[in-house]
Amino acid sequence: MSSLVKALSAIGTGLFAANAAEPLAIGAKLPQVSQKNQEGVTIALAEHGASGWLLVYFYPKADTPGCTKQACSLRDAFAALTEKGVKVLGVSNDSPKSQKAFREKYQLPFDLLADEDATIVKAFGVPTTMGFAKRQAFLFKDGVLVWVDLSASTEQQAADVLKAIETTN
Repeated sequence: MSSLVKALSAIGTGLFAANAAEPLAIGAKLPQVSQKNQEGVTIALAEHGASGWLLVYFYPKADTPGCTKQACSLRDAFAALTEKGVKVLGVSNDSPKSQKAFREKYQLPFDLLADEDATIVKAFGVPTTMGFAKRQAFLFKDGVLVWVDLSASTEQQAADVLKAIETTN
């Protein structure tokens, strides 16, 4: 097999294979990672979620049908989430510009982080396919992971989070 064929095969395998990192386990501390939000402002996750509730949810691509349903679920329940003290951060590999357009188009009241280099994805052990993060959600209380949803819902994301808060209190 020529070196070109081997290289192309390796690239193809890397594009389509999900990464094998283990997701954060219950009891894990919020990773010490930072990324820019839709406005280009750097958000340090461990600092942002040091006290109270923090939901970090991952989605493959801004402004696609499933990702929009997931974000709008959280938007529509934002008052209930805020009443419980929950801060929300959405994460995908989109650029800050794409995140800003997505946030504005759907009037999302929470920050979207542009994880273009997969720093947060890797720190959380979120699988990727073709460079897109799998839809997952992680809920922290005072910087400690208390709930994980490894196959996060689109329309039910907010309801699932509110239920998790009730059962972990």
